[in-house]
This record gives sequence, C-alpha cells and structure tokens, in this order.
Amino acid sequence: MDQGSAPDHLNFTIDLTLEEARRRAEVVAALGPDWDPVAALRSEEEAHALLYSGLDAEQEQVYRRLVAAGVLPGREPGDAASH
Repeated sequence: MDQGSAPDHLNFTIDLTLEEARRRAEVVAALGPDWDPVAALRSEEEAHALLYSGLDAEQEQVYRRLVAAGVLPGREPGDAASH
C-alpha cells in the first residue's frame, strides 16, 4: 500500500445510549425498592441546614459572600447558586 494514500486518522464513533440506559437501571435497582427520593432530599436539606447553623458573625459574613459569589448554595429553596 502506498503511504501517500493512507488516511491520517480514522473516524470512529460509538453510541452509548443503550449502555447509559442500562447503567441507570442498575443504579436504580441497587438503590432498592425502599429508596425514597423525597426523604433523601429532605435529609440532605436538613444536613445542609445543620452544617451552616451556629455560625458566628464573621463566619456568617464569609458564608454570605460565598453564596453571593455562587460558591455555596443559599439556605432557602431557590437560593441555590446554580439559579
């Protein structure tokens, strides 16, 4: 084969849609039938509130600056930095 006619690269594509659907189904199956997403979210919100409770004045000021900068989510629903 003449090297002058060899392609520089080979186009290769793969569709991972089916694999991603399988992976997600396995994750949900692993969570089990007793997993309650609403309770999990509620627990996460309670833990977040507890984490930032009891801050002194200086810590509260730093916390508010980090929320304003979008580094941390706020304390109220809809206050998330991604909104």
